[in-house]
Amino acid sequence: MSIFKNLFGDSEPNSNTSKITWRILEHTDQLDMIIQKSWETPVIIFKHSTRCSISRMALKQLESEFDVAGKVIPYFLDLLQYRDISNEITTVFQVVHQSPQIIVIKNGVAIYNASHEDIASEDVKQYL
Repeated sequence: MSIFKNLFGDSEPNSNTSKITWRILEHTDQLDMIIQKSWETPVIIFKHSTRCSISRMALKQLESEFDVAGKVIPYFLDLLQYRDISNEITTVFQVVHQSPQIIVIKNGVAIYNASHEDIASEDVKQYL
């Protein structure tokens, strides 16, 4: 294991300490499904830059603190690999692009978003 991985953790979701089972967002047509599902269960999208240590730390903190089993449908977006999806999220949900960023979608619309050090599990839980 590299020294950077030891310092910052893995950049991929679902590490051993994660309390979130992420669904990978890798197609723009998944956004229609997210909108539909959000009418029954809130959805969160975590936009992650795999090259950014701040994004990695925000992801790890969220994963270790956020116990949402059954309360939310969580999606993970590697925005470097899927920038087109990130751009579409900006258009569809009318949120300014940030990285890292968490977006809460309920009843088909984004009701909350936060980025960088403002990503906090307790804040997100208020919108579920």
